[in-house]
Amino acid sequence: MTVEVVTFGCRLNAYESEIIRRQASRAGLENAVIVNTCAVTAEAVRQAGQAIRRARRERPEAELIVTGCAAQLEPARFAAMPEVDRVLGNAEKLRPESFRPAGEAVLVDDIMAASEVAGHLIEGFDGRARAFVEVQQGCDHRCTFCVIPFARGRNRSAPAALVAEQLRRLVENGYREVVLTGVDIASWGADLPGRPRLGELVGRLLAEVPELPRLRLSSIDPAALDDDLLRHFANEPRLMPHLHLSLQAGDDLVLKRMRRRHDRAQAIRLCRELRRRRPEMVFGADLIAGFPTEDEAMFQRSLDLVDECDLTHLHVFAYSERRGTPAARMPAVAKPVRRERARRLRAKGEAAMARHLAGRVGGDARVLLETPHRGRTETYLPVEIAAAGTPGSIRSVKITAAAPDRLLARPLP
Repeated sequence: MTVEVVTFGCRLNAYESEIIRRQASRAGLENAVIVNTCAVTAEAVRQAGQAIRRARRERPEAELIVTGCAAQLEPARFAAMPEVDRVLGNAEKLRPESFRPAGEAVLVDDIMAASEVAGHLIEGFDGRARAFVEVQQGCDHRCTFCVIPFARGRNRSAPAALVAEQLRRLVENGYREVVLTGVDIASWGADLPGRPRLGELVGRLLAEVPELPRLRLSSIDPAALDDDLLRHFANEPRLMPHLHLSLQAGDDLVLKRMRRRHDRAQAIRLCRELRRRRPEMVFGADLIAGFPTEDEAMFQRSLDLVDECDLTHLHVFAYSERRGTPAARMPAVAKPVRRERARRLRAKGEAAMARHLAGRVGGDARVLLETPHRGRTETYLPVEIAAAGTPGSIRSVKITAAAPDRLLARPLP
């Protein structure tokens, strides 16, 4: 009998799914499916419901446990599903006692009362070539469209010594790339003595774990990049030249109504400054299409931002109402318009990616292999390699051609 963990959403959820798997085993849980949900959009919640029903059909005798952000926000909704045996909150899912056989049917406490990060030391990640390390939890900001602070609680940071210890353990176990992750990693340190910044943490990790070849950051708020972090991007080749920015929109009035902390000009300046310091920098971005009150001119400024920031890795979302958020009470854009704008924005991103890939042909790259033939460059570009290699290793390759969605390469001697 096995415990299967089904993961939705962000890299932090992927990290926590490894903790869940180990805690469930420690508790003696057997023959179970644990669905670790996401709540960033209504579509994510709908997909979680589909996965729960499918899991029950495929494993009718297994205990079915639902956890994650959607479960934290709407425990009664999932508890009412006939397929579900137990519902656990985001704090509870990280504790072994929550997974003891015949545990409570609903165990979801007030996440706002949480005051610490989990502090678990992970040995590895099943089926993954790169590892993740949680550096913080929660969020103290209140973007008008977002429910995640209410699913994750307040900002709380992992001590730098604990993060460094986790990195060393992962490197000892063969990982060549580690991603720092959290809900709002740019807020790391705000609750620690002396209020250190993320740049200080990155510098310490690179200095204290010199055997780590590649350190990468997950999605980050562009308003919060500190001077130390900019300097590390310029001077530290082991810090990967790729940033995924939480931009959300390209129009200043929309950004104000979202209650974001940056404006359009700041985003453009940041991308240009980082590229000036490190010309190979590549940027991705989260962008929302059809936010309430957005007209065509406002949306056009988001389209234009793709060019002005030279964005390549886009995550595009059609705006999704989340109950209880201020944005849900604003004048809505019609859903067909949202979907059409999201389609145009995705097409813009796909064209930008195709141009970027074509521009890499003839160059060299270092690729972390995720499968024997596929991996990612330093700038997170997907690569298919003609000759097989060992997943988890880093190979030097020559880029020989570009498909619309990936590079083709041959290994260098």
